[in-house]
Amino acid sequence: MSRRPKVKTVTRRKLISALLFGGAITTLASPRRSFSQVAQRVDVKHPAALAVGYVENVNQVDLKKFPSYVKDSTCENCALLQGSAGQNYRPCSLFDGKLVSIGGWCSGWAPEI
Repeated sequence: MSRRPKVKTVTRRKLISALLFGGAITTLASPRRSFSQVAQRVDVKHPAALAVGYVENVNQVDLKKFPSYVKDSTCENCALLQGSAGQNYRPCSLFDGKLVSIGGWCSGWAPEI
């Protein structure tokens, strides 16, 4: 007579419990940005910044490359700038919340309404 190995059965309840527990562990272990962490500034050499001609100082705008530049347009008076006034670097929705200089400019500039 051959011996059969004992097979553990997995019930639907055990499977769902394991999936929920695994999801909870993954959620708790995943890195999250806390409010106390400081957002990063946009690197002017990053491909996304280069594509739109982002500069931290509006005086550095290449007027030949970006003839659409409007005099006195800066990140500070752009509709895409977020955050509260009074800070030199604030989040920009164009750069996924990364910080831009309020004295900067890019071709994504849109006038505040």
